[in-house]
Amino acid sequence: MTTPRPDDVRGIGTGDSGDTFRILHVSTGNVCRSPITERLTRHALAGRLGAPPAGYAADVPIGGLLVESAGTWGHEGAPMEAHAETVLADFGADPGGFVGRELLDDHVIRADLVLTATRDHRAQVISMGHSAGLRTFTLKEFTRLVRAIDPATLPDPVDEGVVERARALVRAAAALRGWLLAPSPEADEVYDPYGAPLPFFRSVGEEIQEALGPVMVALTGK
Repeated sequence: MTTPRPDDVRGIGTGDSGDTFRILHVSTGNVCRSPITERLTRHALAGRLGAPPAGYAADVPIGGLLVESAGTWGHEGAPMEAHAETVLADFGADPGGFVGRELLDDHVIRADLVLTATRDHRAQVISMGHSAGLRTFTLKEFTRLVRAIDPATLPDPVDEGVVERARALVRAAAALRGWLLAPSPEADEVYDPYGAPLPFFRSVGEEIQEALGPVMVALTGK
């Protein structure tokens, strides 16, 4: 039995053609997990690719990668939870200016990669349609798949650009999904800290940061 090559996966839709690759983080309320993941992602990309002129503005790409978040039961217009802000400050990331959003069809349509906190969130995104199945993963699932991808098989970020590398990474991860299963269903979950004390928020932040590490290296080559 032969492991499928990344280019064996056909018809993976990308939400945005051109020079921008959109990463959408999804949780429930968009006030705890997905804001933490969004801002930690932007912080990591800025450290590797250089911060954009507008800092952490959600509509400003970093090296062609635009990072957003939303919630399946999103608190539209709500601020980030205070403990989530503290967690981001612990990592040196900027929590400022965040505004919660409810997940809409347009967010999914435009996204090139959707990373969810849990399997239920992933199922909800996929149920919205828009050919989202092959570009939607839980964060931990995507990390597991990325670890198995040989970086040498991806486009060089200097010669071909980070956006092309990101698109190839999503195709490669989708090709591996049926081959590299989670050791347990819980292994792909980031549990909700909403209403929990600060130590639990910090443990969730560390969990997210650890999961993002291999993804950031694979996306940027740095």
